[in-house]
Amino acid sequence: MHKTTGEARSLARAIKSGFGESSHCQVVLAPPFTALSSVAAEIASSPIILAAQNVHWENKGAFTGEISIPMLEDIGCGMVVIGHSERRQYFGETDATVNHRVKAVLKSKLQPIICIGETLAERESGTHLAIVAQQLAVGLDGLTRQDLLRIILAYEPVWAIGTGRTASPEIAQEMHVLIRDRLSEKFGQEAQEVRILYGGSVKPDNIDDLMRQPDIDGALVGGACLEAESFLRIIHFKP
Repeated sequence: MHKTTGEARSLARAIKSGFGESSHCQVVLAPPFTALSSVAAEIASSPIILAAQNVHWENKGAFTGEISIPMLEDIGCGMVVIGHSERRQYFGETDATVNHRVKAVLKSKLQPIICIGETLAERESGTHLAIVAQQLAVGLDGLTRQDLLRIILAYEPVWAIGTGRTASPEIAQEMHVLIRDRLSEKFGQEAQEVRILYGGSVKPDNIDDLMRQPDIDGALVGGACLEAESFLRIIHFKP
């Protein structure tokens, strides 16, 4: 919940300028709903993709305060974040509602970025592996192998979001391997094609080490994306 429409457009303009025509990675911006239109206009002539931070599974109806897939498509979104830890923590998101959203999005032109991850209590109690496995099992229930090829996963350890604590590259890699193994058990070889992002206090000073891990395919960036300089340093990581 950052940036007015003008601020968001200025930030998008600076990111667009610094990214240029680079092709080494895919850049996605997910501003608040109020800024989607202005950011869409700013990045229209660039390879940057617009994403929303959430979406409802119904196309229309009496769901005050929600936003639909057709609305996001109409405004120019190509992706949408589903199941972010803050949605789970503060707004009652569950693995089952994540699954509803994912299935609805997969019937559209949007691509889902599905977030999973454990809390500090779950990590310290040793249940973190089981928790993430459950989030995968329920959140992706009913998906086909072809569906799997359309999704992006983001592992975000809740204990490392906005706390300044970051999972070491080795800890992040360990979980990414588990995620890919679980996907392989259910979907087969297609699991190797799924992009798994890491999101947990990603910053300019840790992005290089994170991106050197074989199963970390990108980053879901929070606070460090609010200033163009820091976000561009992350975009132009040094493998």
